[in-house]
Amino acid sequence: MEYIFIIIAFLLIINVSIRMRDLEGRIKRMQYTVDQLAQQTDLPENPIHDELHELIKEGKDVKAVKKARVAFGFSLLEEYIDKLKSDSK
Repeated sequence: MEYIFIIIAFLLIINVSIRMRDLEGRIKRMQYTVDQLAQQTDLPENPIHDELHELIKEGKDVKAVKKARVAFGFSLLEEYIDKLKSDSK
């Protein structure tokens, strides 16, 4: 009986992992589309970007992540801050 629960739990974990990977791919494609639209329409950058770039230049990555979390309401922004870092170079 225990094995059945373990197998069911394992299958659920696999299912959730697959769905998360699919959602991450969809989000990346949507972000790409949004970036392309922003470039074509010459939308101004969010004012917080300048402040985040300044924090990154000062080596205050943790502060930049915290400020971006508050500004955008995201939970994990390390990837976003890394993108800003590469844009700053």
